[in-house]
Amino acid sequence: MAGRGVLIRLHQLARRFTGDRQGVGAIEFAILFPILVMLYIGAFEITIGLSMSKRASRAAGMITDIVTQQKSVTKSWLADMPSVASAVFVPYGSTGLTIKITGISLDSAANPTVAWSWAQDGSRPYVVNSATTVPTDMKKADIFLVRTELSIPYKLFLFAPNLVPNDSTITISRSYFYLPRVDSSVACSDC
Repeated sequence: MAGRGVLIRLHQLARRFTGDRQGVGAIEFAILFPILVMLYIGAFEITIGLSMSKRASRAAGMITDIVTQQKSVTKSWLADMPSVASAVFVPYGSTGLTIKITGISLDSAANPTVAWSWAQDGSRPYVVNSATTVPTDMKKADIFLVRTELSIPYKLFLFAPNLVPNDSTITISRSYFYLPRVDSSVACSDC
């Protein structure tokens, strides 16, 4: 009989437990809260990443535009271009920013070759008269192009630090090609 009484009490307790709805909202919230936090952090991360991407595009385009407004440039003049790019990245900062600017000459057969090149560290990243590539729609005979290549590392703030390789850092890169606006070419005497 004692065993039957225990079973009856367990049955009554189980019935009362299944009928009790107090705390259901708290349990549902506890289940959904981590998902909501991840969605919020993911949206934040995407927003900042897109802003950095837009700024990289804007900086590369701005530098190319400034260079194409000149008849000639020098290494010391080009050395100011990282400051231009850094101003575009405010308030995010521009640590690790790299810039390469190249003058590209296309001959009568529309073959592109490097006329001059300059990198942020003062070096010449491409050999003069070496073949290079330009977008197909810009391959025209007897023209000159200025190309700016900009890249900046972007360290992910909060979202999925263990899922992205290289210590949660991605590199945002942009290249822009512009025609000279003042003359038929842009010269660089010491590049």
